[in-house]
Amino acid sequence: MSIVTSQAGAMIRHDDAMRFMCVGDSMTIGRAGDFTWRYRLWQHLEATFDGPYALVGPRTALYDAATDTAVSDAYAAPDFPAGARRHLAGWGEGWLHMAPVIGDAVTEHRADVLLVSLGLIDLGFYTDSGQTAENARAFLSAAREANPHIRCVLLPVIPNVRAENDAPFAAECARFNELLAKTVADLDAPGSPVLLASHPQGYDIHTDTYDGTHPGPSGEHRLAAAYADAMHQAWGLGGPYRPAPR
Repeated sequence: MSIVTSQAGAMIRHDDAMRFMCVGDSMTIGRAGDFTWRYRLWQHLEATFDGPYALVGPRTALYDAATDTAVSDAYAAPDFPAGARRHLAGWGEGWLHMAPVIGDAVTEHRADVLLVSLGLIDLGFYTDSGQTAENARAFLSAAREANPHIRCVLLPVIPNVRAENDAPFAAECARFNELLAKTVADLDAPGSPVLLASHPQGYDIHTDTYDGTHPGPSGEHRLAAAYADAMHQAWGLGGPYRPAPR
């Protein structure tokens, strides 16, 4: 049985829920005190998704900078239900780290849709664009082996403040995005579609992040919108993204 968040915010159980898993790095896990784009997506699904659903994954916590560990439950939104906080994201983790674990995560949590934001940390610290693209392919292959009908929405890398002054790094980000688009074209299949979401509309690292990399509230909305609009336009899931009032 899966835990599902109802429109009223109560927790119900339903075997037929569509299960979404958010996979990512520090931009996805968020830090203590953040809302996170995952919360914005939950709000969107609550308002637009027709049918039972669940946000799933092996983790629930935020990153705690004070201890350098992912142990915080200090979300900025008290209405974000514990059952909807589930994810597979980690501070400092990329395709390199997620490729070996995604198969087990998909199997254990019976994920139907993966919403993935990875690559920036790989390019910044671990692998070049070519190897990062290979790790992305390995990730997608492992996810599909675990669930032959898995759907995936991938976000291109959003170059951060480093790219403004580091031309080689900016070039690697651009090249990876080209390779990621090719990977999506190669692996997309009718029974297991892979989408490359558009660059979040209007995203500006100077106004939509708090440090040139990590999203602030406006950036969270733009990231959630990129996924929500891609799923609605391609698969008819949910509706067009509209920020929920607070």
